[in-house]
Amino acid sequence: MQLLRALGLFLGLFALTATTLASPARALTLLRDPDIEYALKQLAAPVLKAAGLSPTGVDILLIDDRNLNAFVVDRDSIFIHSGLMLKMNNAAMLQSVIAHEAAHITNGHLVRRPVNMRNARTAAGLGSVLAAAAAIAAGAGEAAGAVALGAQTTAQRLFFVHTRAEENAADQSGLRYLAAAGVDPQGAVEMMDIFRGQEALSQYRQDPYARTHPLSADRFRVIKRLADAHADKARANPESDYWFARAKGKLSAFQRSPKWTLTRAGESGYEDVKLMRQAVAHHRSSQTSKAVAAIDRAIALRPKDPFLYELKGQILMESRNFRAATAAYGRAVNLAPDHALILGSYGRALMAEGKVAEAQQYLEKSRARDGRDARVMRDLAATHARQGNNGMASLVTSERYAMMGRLEDAGIHAQRASDLLPRGSTGWRRAQDVLSAAKAAENKRR
Repeated sequence: MQLLRALGLFLGLFALTATTLASPARALTLLRDPDIEYALKQLAAPVLKAAGLSPTGVDILLIDDRNLNAFVVDRDSIFIHSGLMLKMNNAAMLQSVIAHEAAHITNGHLVRRPVNMRNARTAAGLGSVLAAAAAIAAGAGEAAGAVALGAQTTAQRLFFVHTRAEENAADQSGLRYLAAAGVDPQGAVEMMDIFRGQEALSQYRQDPYARTHPLSADRFRVIKRLADAHADKARANPESDYWFARAKGKLSAFQRSPKWTLTRAGESGYEDVKLMRQAVAHHRSSQTSKAVAAIDRAIALRPKDPFLYELKGQILMESRNFRAATAAYGRAVNLAPDHALILGSYGRALMAEGKVAEAQQYLEKSRARDGRDARVMRDLAATHARQGNNGMASLVTSERYAMMGRLEDAGIHAQRASDLLPRGSTGWRRAQDVLSAAKAAENKRR
């Protein structure tokens, strides 16, 4: 799991944000884990199909934040806070959130949002999105949020905020999607029950969800009535139950204390999930031999599961057993040759072993499949530097900083790359793009 404390993936706020928010917002972190993201894809697929959206075209991304919130960015991205996921008790609750956010997409509620935020598949776009989310979580004012988003006027509505009419429409559409997908609509009722009473609190005590998704007693009653009307459409789905247990189980194992995890490791009833959680808990307690033994037992139950090998690779990598880590990640790549996060981890392990040229190949593949992983960009720059290609190292570093919203630093490295790379080359032209973005940001600050 690529948490800040583990593998260190970080998407920072735009530099502009820190100086403009009335209430300083802390940085938000994307939590990138191949196993959890795959599980979310499996859970989302039937709901997205029912909504007329492509299951492969919509990313379900987790934000490492204890607040209870979920939001959409564009037609391609749904964000869920880890705190909200940890509050859920079953797959239907999670699927109801996905259905509701999908309804905001299909009902056209994104049309009025700033055009420049539709690049959220890039890490630069994500930096702005997370800045806005952090502003809302911190209780920043509407004017501050608008500046953080680069809006031209403080009258611009906050990026994530929906009207009550939009919420009511999304509730009705979302429940129809759940019914069509055979998902128990009571999941939506259970989710809304978590937020009851929020609107009685002051704005600064409300969870962000209450500020971005207006709640009311009437709305809750409508959801309950609609859910009851669709109750006969619910079908048991053991596969959804499994993937929910696995995603929440792994998330909680990394975010709760090891002692807490070990006492609850088997609560899901799935033996492989139990062993995976035990492996994470032992790893976080620096008991590597116990961690490896547990994950090996899980692998014995699911020998063709790439994500278990990926977790084994992480345990070994962070225990500085690089050769064994490379072997585990290599097996994961064999089983999932196109998975960007696994490719990136394999490249990182190869680099730790000193196999720099081979590492570069896999890191390039990872970047080509998912350009939002700042850690891959950092490692890729390191492979260029180790091979003496300082121009490309500076270029990739500049692009990484640009993706993180650190445009002043990006400009410095882009200028260095421009001076070192052959004029007119592809790399030189990429450096000019970064320089242009950095200069535009500098002019905007003046």
